[in-house]
Amino acid sequence: MRVFRYLVLVLAMLLWGGGLSTTLSRWLYSVGVIVDDYRFGDLYRLSALPQFKVAQPVCPPSNRSSDTASTQLYLIGDSFSEPQRLSQSDFRVSHYQRVGWDNQQRIQLDPSKRNLLLIESVERHVREHFAKHISEFVVIQDTTKNPTPKPTTWQRISTELHRTDVEERLESALFSGNWAFWFKELKATLTLAWFDRANSSVSLSQNHQHIFLHSDTDSANVLNSSFSTLTDQEVSTLVDSINAVAKQYQQLGFAAVYLSLIPNKATILERERSDYNHLIERIQNHPKLAVPAINTYSRFKEAPQSPYLKSDTHWNCEGRAIWLDLVRSRLQI
Repeated sequence: MRVFRYLVLVLAMLLWGGGLSTTLSRWLYSVGVIVDDYRFGDLYRLSALPQFKVAQPVCPPSNRSSDTASTQLYLIGDSFSEPQRLSQSDFRVSHYQRVGWDNQQRIQLDPSKRNLLLIESVERHVREHFAKHISEFVVIQDTTKNPTPKPTTWQRISTELHRTDVEERLESALFSGNWAFWFKELKATLTLAWFDRANSSVSLSQNHQHIFLHSDTDSANVLNSSFSTLTDQEVSTLVDSINAVAKQYQQLGFAAVYLSLIPNKATILERERSDYNHLIERIQNHPKLAVPAINTYSRFKEAPQSPYLKSDTHWNCEGRAIWLDLVRSRLQI
């Protein structure tokens, strides 16, 4: 009995440590103690509705990168461009480097190459991203003479320990198994059937065939929603900000800067839900926009099938392929 208590204590300490420590969490994932609770999609994870439970697909690699290509591509982006969704293989370039929003990387441009910058943002974050100074890539003339400063001991500890979101990480560690999903699904199904109510973080389409982030559909959510009020003055301010960012990076050595605004899922699958604010169109068609745009909105709107995953906010392999075709054609890569 004592051995059993010790085993339970050790397991509890491991799971608690996994919720707190990045390194321990990765190790627990690698040995299978913790499983990925996003494996069926972020919207399923939030809603636990079994009709939206679909395993995440692995899209086929493009195998286009080339050491001899004359173009180098740099990308500032959000979750749509994370490494599990995009890589250098998807573009005919000799170098590809991505930095996530609100992070920073030091880079050195090769003047003998065609250096391009692609700025990508999903619709729900456009108003946040371009309302502040953008310096995710810091261009250095010689990174060997000006190497990236080593993190301090406190910075390493802050990176390692997740004190602010430990509760969410603990929940993920403890209740991400199939057994826990079964109970969550039962509760979510009964709540929807008896009270016509889903998790407050999501919204169902009017025909219950699609699921969205609630922040995308709630018109009271001014910054994120596709249906919140958007004035002409704010659109002009966003365009000025986009132009300023492009000018800044071109002065630092980029041959060209491109803009890619990816529609919210609700924008494409249920535009008639309420009064769509047309944020993407109003930016892309603004007479003062000086940055070439990747018009994903029009192509997604015309797609014969949904370009989005059923259980997730992100695109499916077909939507990804549409976006890649647009980018390759516009950037000639």
